[in-house]
Amino acid sequence: MRAGALRGLRPPGGSVCNARLAGPTGPTERRHGNEGRTAPARGASGSDNTGRDTRDCAMAREAVGRPAEETFSLWKREQARLKARVVDRDTEAWQRDPAFSGLQRVGGVDVSFVKGDSVSACASLVVLSYPELEVVYEDCRMVSLTAPYVSGFLAFREVPFLVDAVRRLREKEPCLMPQVLLVDGNGVLHHRGFGVACHLGVLTDLPCVGVAKKLLQVDGLENNAQHKEKIQLLQARGDSFPLMGGSGTILGMALKSHDHSTKPLYVSVGHKMSLEAAVRLTLGCCRFRIPEPVRQADIRSRDYIRRTLGVPGPPAPGRERNQKAQRPKACPKEGSEEPAGEGRPPEAHSAGPRTHQKAPDPVAQEQ
Repeated sequence: MRAGALRGLRPPGGSVCNARLAGPTGPTERRHGNEGRTAPARGASGSDNTGRDTRDCAMAREAVGRPAEETFSLWKREQARLKARVVDRDTEAWQRDPAFSGLQRVGGVDVSFVKGDSVSACASLVVLSYPELEVVYEDCRMVSLTAPYVSGFLAFREVPFLVDAVRRLREKEPCLMPQVLLVDGNGVLHHRGFGVACHLGVLTDLPCVGVAKKLLQVDGLENNAQHKEKIQLLQARGDSFPLMGGSGTILGMALKSHDHSTKPLYVSVGHKMSLEAAVRLTLGCCRFRIPEPVRQADIRSRDYIRRTLGVPGPPAPGRERNQKAQRPKACPKEGSEEPAGEGRPPEAHSAGPRTHQKAPDPVAQEQ
């Protein structure tokens, strides 16, 4: 792989950029740009829909300054239009193979926020080898989220920056493009059947899986006593039960992703993948409770905030153990307890640890 291949990732207008190519055990190249905002996406799908996808990604930015009712109406229409493009079946041969033969690269995305700041954030994309689950590519970038946070419309606030990250990878290192993306959020398990995983999948034209840590209570689904009883019946890793809404539609699956985890993951279709394959893939990517692509994207984005802005946070597991000064603990993701916002409100993330190799995290963390 050509050294320095990611030099010059800064789009017009500039941005903080930390794109990294990594070998089997860690990163081998790092490049930095200048601070600022990211540029609008220039057609992430790589198809003939370039102009249309540019308009889609600009939707959140165009909403700035609009009256609230006009913005919501615009977003609802856009969700409905994009929803018509969702494919909820397997589209790749590897998805139908019991061992996912042919799958080599799995991506994960995350947006982490600066504590106390609902605008400044770090958008991250990581690509891991499969089935080894080693990081082979990393791109972290500071961005300004100027679109308002509205429950059920998280994608308009965050997805444009994630599409930008996929576009940069596709342009600079297409050989490292992920064959599927795992997203910290919901897919069709959503108020209008079009969550952040669907939105990102449609705009990038990549298979996408929604993996949420909390149940989004839609279509009659409730985190009530009956639901908790079903969770208690999940005894072993891989156990699951369907999430059937009041309409009779199966919107996702509750999955026990680790033997020592007491909380299930909520897996739903994002795009170009069946629910059955999405559940199998999620399970196959779990070393701990959270799938490794999502977990690594989260760890690295929070650590990038800490290193870039000097925000205090604990060292990554296994690092800085000999330092006498102890940093304050990173704040938990406050939005993880709020299902109405797809698992993450504006100030959900704070700076935190980062790992470049396999981290000996205790499973009890369960992130």
